[in-house]
Amino acid sequence: MNSKAKVGFVCFGEINTPYERLEILRDDALQALGALQADIVDAGIVIDDSAYETAEKAIAKLKAAEFSSLIVCIAGWVPTHAVVKVTDVFRHMPMVLWGLKGWREGDLILSTAPQAGSTAARGALDALGYTFKYVYSAMDQPHPVGKIDAFVRAAHAAACLRNARVGSMGYRDMLLYGTQFEGNSMRGQLGVEVETFEMLEMVGNIEKLDPKDVDAGVQFVKDNWVIDGEVDDVVIENGVKYALAIGMKIKERGYEAVTLLDVDGMKKLMGFPPAMVFMLLDHYYGVQVTPENDVMGNVTQLMLHYITGEQIQYLEYYEFLKEGMIAGVPDFIIKSVTDGDVHMLPAAFGLLSASLSNVSKVRPGYVTCARLYYKNGQYYMHMYTGDGKRPPKWTEFGWDDPVPMLPSLEIAPDSCTVEEFADKVTSQHVIVAYGDQSEPLKDLCRLLDIKVV
Repeated sequence: MNSKAKVGFVCFGEINTPYERLEILRDDALQALGALQADIVDAGIVIDDSAYETAEKAIAKLKAAEFSSLIVCIAGWVPTHAVVKVTDVFRHMPMVLWGLKGWREGDLILSTAPQAGSTAARGALDALGYTFKYVYSAMDQPHPVGKIDAFVRAAHAAACLRNARVGSMGYRDMLLYGTQFEGNSMRGQLGVEVETFEMLEMVGNIEKLDPKDVDAGVQFVKDNWVIDGEVDDVVIENGVKYALAIGMKIKERGYEAVTLLDVDGMKKLMGFPPAMVFMLLDHYYGVQVTPENDVMGNVTQLMLHYITGEQIQYLEYYEFLKEGMIAGVPDFIIKSVTDGDVHMLPAAFGLLSASLSNVSKVRPGYVTCARLYYKNGQYYMHMYTGDGKRPPKWTEFGWDDPVPMLPSLEIAPDSCTVEEFADKVTSQHVIVAYGDQSEPLKDLCRLLDIKVV
């Protein structure tokens, strides 16, 4: 459900302010908002006319539209009752309260007193219990489009989460603690429905597959992945079958994220490490994927996916360094985070059967790292930002020859020290998005009553 965000917009000014000036200020604001990746529903200009005619027109326009947040734009002084007349109809909606700015004529600043109107409205909206973010335009500075964009994306993500469904094949792989979830708060507070299904459904669905689809999947792997060694076609065919069989469940239930019983299921019971299965689920169905029944990781992925519009990768902490952490995966990375060709290696680890493991390079870049967790009735988000760069040469002990260089990054945090990170970390898995997504993620956490640490 990661469609383009839809945003309501309504502009306010006082009845005694020349209407033509309000139009100029409104048009300038809308032009600035053109930088948003959003469809904007303009409800027009509202003034404090005694009959509330302009307010009623704006309300009607907004009621006829669908949107996930409302921008309340204050173009000048306006008695707050006019603002409340419109906004109270949409008090359930996340809002941006935006005070505009004056203009210069020579060395003279001309003002419609927008910050008188915005500060008055801020106190009222706060007292009335609205959920809103207050931003202001300052003289001789650009409009705060970045702050508005962060909140709009957060509100869009919150709306998407209320319709999100996660599929978990099995539950609590390896009897892990941090991957568990609390179902009532997950649905009630965050909006996400989590469904578990049995591995038997996947096995049963294999019998229903069209052989032509399997053949096409095998050919896709051969055409698009570089296999560094010899592998039997049966291995590739099995991976394609498992992915297509799980895909039948994805399409049936509308999952947007999937996690699998990995070590205690696919590897132990099916004899098949599912690295390529995850990669094909990403390719065929565009779902977020994590191993080991990591539902909390899936939900963190969805949050960042709705904010960024990108597919989101998980990583796992392996080593702490003086200035950073080595975070990698023992199995797979998705195509969108791959730097160069997709490389697969026929490899075995310990007692596990040989299959194809991803040994591609992870694309370096500035990253936002996050992890949702639940403790004593409260949701928390551990997050930090930093530079993701090529790691030093390393490997995980226990692999058969040829020993793979696992996909990984060395992440040097800049919003905290390594010690500060270690004092807050709660899981071996971390969810990684490219770019600085800290502000929209913090806004989303505030909307969902998640404490940021």
